[in-house]
Amino acid sequence: MSREPAGYDEGDNARLVEAARQGDRAAFGQLYDDYARMVHGILLARVPLSEVDDLVHDVFLLALRQLHTLRDPTRFGGWLAAITRNRASDFHRRSIDEVELPDSLSAEQVAAGATSGTHSASDDEAIFLLAVVRELPETYREPLLLRLVEGMTGPEIAARTGLTPGSVRVNLHRGMNQLREKLASRPRSSGRSK
Repeated sequence: MSREPAGYDEGDNARLVEAARQGDRAAFGQLYDDYARMVHGILLARVPLSEVDDLVHDVFLLALRQLHTLRDPTRFGGWLAAITRNRASDFHRRSIDEVELPDSLSAEQVAAGATSGTHSASDDEAIFLLAVVRELPETYREPLLLRLVEGMTGPEIAARTGLTPGSVRVNLHRGMNQLREKLASRPRSSGRSK
């Protein structure tokens, strides 16, 4: 059975939240360190790759300003995940042009365009795989990216996002099965390695 990373304690996070509410920047910095991977993964599932890093910072700035609205400090992870999802939705409402990797772009289109020579083969493969993951239902995208890209364990995803361990486990399992099926149904060459 997977365990939380060393040092993870819901009570510690609640104390950090309370300290951050009192203006302790180091406490908020620790919350940033603890939750940045989660925020990054959620955004990666929802916005163009080129926007993710800037939006991570936006989410934490918004969270800092709104920290006083959090009723239960032990629910910081779920609260922050909701802010992150809302920020991603706001991004799409405000965006006029998306250039890099819109949600509507299929894996085949990415694979066909990957031969332009502007990316390395590993970059092309990562972009292709991200496009395939984005074709999955939203329920599976987020936990898969948190697990596969951010390296979070199932229990860590549950604790950080406020989801139940059982739902994370089911979503990871079903998402991996659907991802395998999608990858197996695509030809290996796909025009990516000409």
